[in-house]
Amino acid sequence: MVLQGAEILLYPTAIDSEPQDGLDSRDHWKRVMQGHAGANLEIIGTEHGNSEIIFNGHSFIAGPHGEIDVTAGDKEEDVLIAEFDLDKMKYKRHSWGLSCDRRPDLYNVILTLDGINPK
Repeated sequence: MVLQGAEILLYPTAIDSEPQDGLDSRDHWKRVMQGHAGANLEIIGTEHGNSEIIFNGHSFIAGPHGEIDVTAGDKEEDVLIAEFDLDKMKYKRHSWGLSCDRRPDLYNVILTLDGINPK
């Protein structure tokens, strides 16, 4: 998405309590989202909605290095606000060379069902 000009990634999730397995994968998915922020020097925002299912809450905004900038709790609705300097992020992304070694010409294979034939 960064290659197409994205400056902010919204990462809506619905990570619930997973009662069927007794699992709590919240920390795993939080790290995944933070990793996306750091790998792309992007801001990540998450949100959770209302449901009969018990959702983990703890929505957060991660900064461009994957750091948690602001987080919500798990009991009450909350609005999270954070400010970032998009020009500074763009400069860092360019100066760190995060996109210079990407090979989009090789991406077509991962867009296929079998890894070989185009759709």
